[in-house]
Amino acid sequence: MNQRPALYELAVQHRLDAAGIRQLHRLSGLDSEPETLAVWLPRGVAVLAAALAGLGLVLWVAANWDALGRFGQFALLESLVVILCLGALVLPGARPSLGVLALLAIGGLLAYLGQTYQSGADPWQLFALWALLSLPLCLGVRSDVAWAPWALVALTGIALWAQAHSGAAWRLLPSDLGVHALAWGVAALVVAFLSPPLRNFTGAGAWGLRTAATLTVAMVTLSGLAGLFSHGVAPHYWLGLGVLGAAAPVLALPRTFEVAALSAVALGLNILLVAGLGYWLLHDHGGGDPIAQLLVLGLAAAVSLAASVNAILALARRYGRGVRHE
Repeated sequence: MNQRPALYELAVQHRLDAAGIRQLHRLSGLDSEPETLAVWLPRGVAVLAAALAGLGLVLWVAANWDALGRFGQFALLESLVVILCLGALVLPGARPSLGVLALLAIGGLLAYLGQTYQSGADPWQLFALWALLSLPLCLGVRSDVAWAPWALVALTGIALWAQAHSGAAWRLLPSDLGVHALAWGVAALVVAFLSPPLRNFTGAGAWGLRTAATLTVAMVTLSGLAGLFSHGVAPHYWLGLGVLGAAAPVLALPRTFEVAALSAVALGLNILLVAGLGYWLLHDHGGGDPIAQLLVLGLAAAVSLAASVNAILALARRYGRGVRHE
């Protein structure tokens, strides 16, 4: 509910004067400082300070890189990882900021290792190793400041693995279905790992889950669309519909409900369904009136999106997790 128009309606209904309107605003709390500002503002400033400090360190290292030598370069990167991890261990107040810096430093060390020795490893292997090595760090930090970038690293590794093991880089083949199904399954496990039922163990909050869920939905939706527009409708499209269709009722349960994650799944389903309808109208019934076909497609998209939004808002109100509109 938008509170300001409601306050204006109350003021008009009861014919309040200027003093009464000010009193009404004071009682509503709209003009006071948000309750969570004192908690989140220092955390946000700390994360921003960590990011700027990390950027300054990167620029300093880049400026003096050639003068360090290979041994000095490795020693610097490894020392940075160790110092940041120890700092996150002994400084609870700075743990999220130091944790995300340590996670980035681990990635930089692995990238430099791969560039220096040319091990021949695929990019997905470096991302998988990065996610694996930084997993204990994220479990210790127990903050979305670390879990959100970790989810990005893990999902990037999964997507690169699927691309490396597919028969074609830019199109889908029926033989690739098993590869994509396995990649989607592993991505779903990452989402489940960051979900509310395991929050007491992982310490992950809403943003870690939202990052993982959004990237997983994007992976499934893009692969499904590619399957729809391949030569004949590839089974990837139907599997993508099935995966998102199964995820929606799971995320609608009270224990696993999360507005942003369910919204991402609903959007992916809408895209696949509307794209399938468009394919059926314009491909299988290409001889009809194109204006009428586009009108039907637009109306179907609007109705589907509106129904999804109304259903998600109804669930949010039922579970007492409504979306505020300021």
